[in-house]
Amino acid sequence: MPVAEPITSLQNPRVKNVVRLSNRRHRDRQQQTVVEGVREATLALRSGIVPDEVFICPEFSGSVERQELDQQLYELAAGGRTRLFQVPPAVFDKMAYRAGSGGVLLVIPYLKRTLQDIAPGGNPLVAVVDGAEKPGNLGAILRTADAAGLDALLLTADEPGGTDIHNPNVIRASLGAFFSIPVVTVTMEQALRWLQENGITTVATTPDAQQVYTAVNLAGPTAIIMGSEAAGLGRQWLDAADIQARIPMTGWVDSLNLSVSTALLLYEALRQRNTMSTGSA
Repeated sequence: MPVAEPITSLQNPRVKNVVRLSNRRHRDRQQQTVVEGVREATLALRSGIVPDEVFICPEFSGSVERQELDQQLYELAAGGRTRLFQVPPAVFDKMAYRAGSGGVLLVIPYLKRTLQDIAPGGNPLVAVVDGAEKPGNLGAILRTADAAGLDALLLTADEPGGTDIHNPNVIRASLGAFFSIPVVTVTMEQALRWLQENGITTVATTPDAQQVYTAVNLAGPTAIIMGSEAAGLGRQWLDAADIQARIPMTGWVDSLNLSVSTALLLYEALRQRNTMSTGSA
């Protein structure tokens, strides 16, 4: 087993690079992001990600899961596929984005997924989120998408690069589901064309819709289209969608959290599909 290269200085260029990856401009320039935590790093490796660099802090190890992860990381380093560095707690804390991450941090290349990488099944379920901004919401949506068996998550925005899917906080909030669900950032036109080519019905959510979402048939090939909390869906999306649906609300607040709204629609689709497959009410 190879010995990890030691880094003890806070001024080390590799340490400084990890710290700068908290800035989107630096991430985009480097085409790299950070994965932190035993669970998240384990899922990254399981999905086939090979990190550019690995930083481990032995003082924070101890769990069986961490030991198994270390074994995989040492094997990657032994095969010359990654660089492995051992750092003391003070250096790891400098690089860490959160406490309690288990002393493991990966620097990975951007995941450059395209629509051509998505292979929708016979009855695909897709989510489209337009104008999402908050990393926590995106991460929570990915967790729901993983649990509901989503085929893909498409992110659209008015401006290219408007949604920062490689923000480390997205990966953290997703608990690693970032690696299990195909996520593609596209324009509205590209998303619509792909959905139409694959025979997927588009359901746009808006408080002005006549139909409640539970009354809409979501059992067939479906794309749930959600807008941001601030602006909702624009007129272009509403006009282009096959169906409009609303979530009933009886209180004073006029919108739900984006991740909560997405979860409601996805699990209603899952309920309808399960009902259809079992033939039960």
